[in-house]
Amino acid sequence: MALRTIESLGDLSGKRVIVRCDLNVPLEAGTITDDGRIRASVGTIQELTRAGAKVIAISHLGRPDGTPDPKYSLAPVASRLGELLGAQVAFAGDTIGDVARDVAQGLEPGQVALLENLRFNADETSKDPERREAFAKALAAFGDAFVSDGFGVVHRKQASVYELAQLLPSAAGRLVQTELGVLERLTRDPAKPYTVVLGGSKVSDKLGVIDALLPKVDQLLIGGGMLFTFLAAQGHAIGKSLLDAEQLDTVRGYLSEAAERGVELVLPTDVVVASRFAADADHVVAAADAIESTPFGADGLGLDIGPETATHFAELIESSATVFWNGPMGVFELEPFAAGTKAVAEALTKVTGLGVVGGGDSAAAVRQLGFHDDQFGHVSTGGGASLEFLEGKELPGLEVLGWQ
Repeated sequence: MALRTIESLGDLSGKRVIVRCDLNVPLEAGTITDDGRIRASVGTIQELTRAGAKVIAISHLGRPDGTPDPKYSLAPVASRLGELLGAQVAFAGDTIGDVARDVAQGLEPGQVALLENLRFNADETSKDPERREAFAKALAAFGDAFVSDGFGVVHRKQASVYELAQLLPSAAGRLVQTELGVLERLTRDPAKPYTVVLGGSKVSDKLGVIDALLPKVDQLLIGGGMLFTFLAAQGHAIGKSLLDAEQLDTVRGYLSEAAERGVELVLPTDVVVASRFAADADHVVAAADAIESTPFGADGLGLDIGPETATHFAELIESSATVFWNGPMGVFELEPFAAGTKAVAEALTKVTGLGVVGGGDSAAAVRQLGFHDDQFGHVSTGGGASLEFLEGKELPGLEVLGWQ
């Protein structure tokens, strides 16, 4: 059965359409520091308002543990969404209470409302399906149809993602359609050469995706904190660099499997080693197999790939037809250790085929480093959902919409 799309919902003029967005943006003292997920939600909302629908947007933000917490309020998101839409967005200060009901009932065709953080109600993420269904029924009472457009949560069996889709006529939004289309291109007969670039802190976070993609890729480039576990697996001393000790045998297995399959598993030849984890720390470039030969000795801390590696990675990326990148190459938040991530991002903008920034920290990194989403083939909003798709796991939020 094919994924149900907005067309399957028929004429939406005058209908109240609940749209599950992923508006989980970073906030600092109530200020949005990256509005990428809000911008990604605009297209579907605009399509629905132009069709005369009354749009009720819902989302989570952060992890407020099932109770209202002002620092996780979606009020700033409502303001920013209104700016992007060029129209006021009515904000309800609760989720299924009297305020939400009044706001939803007061909408006119073409207008948009945003309800307060779904996770202010513990039933949204409850492991008890009866509690989730009760919460979903309260939400469903506000709408005539449901559009699922928060790709970042489709791997979760949560009330607003799974149960709500069963209670109303439901379909995938355009963002979910786009994400799914890109991920299918990465997994079903991808154009060659196919390069996957993995970073981030721990190997254990990427086990599934490495298992799934090793048989499909031509090159696997390893950076970020996880690279040091690979170096340690080869017998190199890594000082106080991040080590996922429990995965050493697994990593040795990956190195062997890559060799057997003819996959080029590329590890850094040089790294940036610092005296401590701080922006003003002393740091030097060292050969990847000589980290403890720096002035910091066994106290040295690897915080980025080195310039030689960055150049090599960039060359491999630019010469590929398909590239998937997930996880920064270093501690990009600290300027002295951002060069490796910036080099990978720059190279990805030059890919003539399909270059995908795999959401999460990678998407945050490219924006923080001054890149724009339209410079890349695709910037995913998915993060964990994208990785689980690539791993071949079941995604309940898609299956409930007819996808197989």
